[in-house]
Amino acid sequence: MSRVKAQKRWEMNTIETEDSLGITFCNRQAVAIERGEGCKVWDEEGREYLDFTSGWGVTCLGHSHPVISAAIYAQAQKIIQNPNSGFTYSPARASLLSALSKVLPVNLSKVYFANSGAEANDAAIKLARKISGKSKIVSTLASFHGRTFNTLSISGGPDNTDQFLPHLDGNSFVPFGDLAALVKDVDEDTAAVILEPIQGEGGVRIPHETYLSAVASVCKEKGVLLIIDEIQTGFCRTGKFFAIEHSKESITPDIMTMGKGIAGGFPFAAFAISDAVDQRLSKGDHGGTFCGNPLACAVATAVVDHLRAENIAGKAKISGELLLRGLKEIAAKFPDFVGNIRGSGLLCAFELGSDEDVMRLSQAALARGLLVTPTRNKIVRLIPPLNVTESEIVDGLYLLESSLASVVPRH
Repeated sequence: MSRVKAQKRWEMNTIETEDSLGITFCNRQAVAIERGEGCKVWDEEGREYLDFTSGWGVTCLGHSHPVISAAIYAQAQKIIQNPNSGFTYSPARASLLSALSKVLPVNLSKVYFANSGAEANDAAIKLARKISGKSKIVSTLASFHGRTFNTLSISGGPDNTDQFLPHLDGNSFVPFGDLAALVKDVDEDTAAVILEPIQGEGGVRIPHETYLSAVASVCKEKGVLLIIDEIQTGFCRTGKFFAIEHSKESITPDIMTMGKGIAGGFPFAAFAISDAVDQRLSKGDHGGTFCGNPLACAVATAVVDHLRAENIAGKAKISGELLLRGLKEIAAKFPDFVGNIRGSGLLCAFELGSDEDVMRLSQAALARGLLVTPTRNKIVRLIPPLNVTESEIVDGLYLLESSLASVVPRH
């Protein structure tokens, strides 16, 4: 037996043992990915797969992009973590701040860095409560803002938050896109409203083009902070640099959180705040050991500059339209199995009859060389890299249709 096969057998046995003991927190797919390039990845035995997951939407420029590799190498030759990081200035951090100033909403003038989207949202909630002196956060049903204790308390709905005790009282959830329900729920005890412009984990749910601006008006009228979560939708994913740009009227959030695609796969995140919010914060209100480290900042700067220079948002819009058309054509062939199709840019989804159908399809796709993202609420998400080619989209659609054909008879 070759060393590679022996290693793979050991890993698979380890996975089975972990699963049988209840140690893992997810359904593992029996594949060990060794390397990637662009939209493709290869397992240890050299089998090729099309990656339509982007690592949960993170690898926005695909795998092993030369812009990212070069930035990591160049910065690693200089310094990775500053002495007394945060207390000292950093040219890499300054470059990223300059790059972000070109793409952020004009009212968001101050930026803080984090290691993950969950951390960014956690900080946003913490600071909103601090400056308002109130604790209630209004969120939406089926939302997802992270897995820290604070962010879980405003994700999904009561059924989710009640699993983790003691749960934080006072938060509330309204249906996504229901302005009347939100108006009714925002009261004198509310510190902030937090929204995804398009729900990601909730199943790529897209509100009416007037919804976000109407929510912003409600928040302004009632003196409540508006937190916009662009972690999954930001950095060109939806065909705009940020998804709030799809709104019929301009949106000026008080806090906007960012992550995933911000550094193309390198762990990094950020949140930006308005001057009004900044003026109510004090030194020591927030911090973090690795926040804004030079290596991550250098990578993020390279990614943001490339996204702008290559008009990746425009390309994602065109590619997304092709993908959405193909999905609708496939759905028409399986009308009793495939439900609603929706998407914005290269964030697309389709509904099946059950979560079991989703897992069966995901496994069938894997067997044919296509990686998709199974999502709660009977949804399959397709989140390919933003630089996916037309031929790769066509190939992915072919593999998806073949996978559906193999699953439907058993259904």
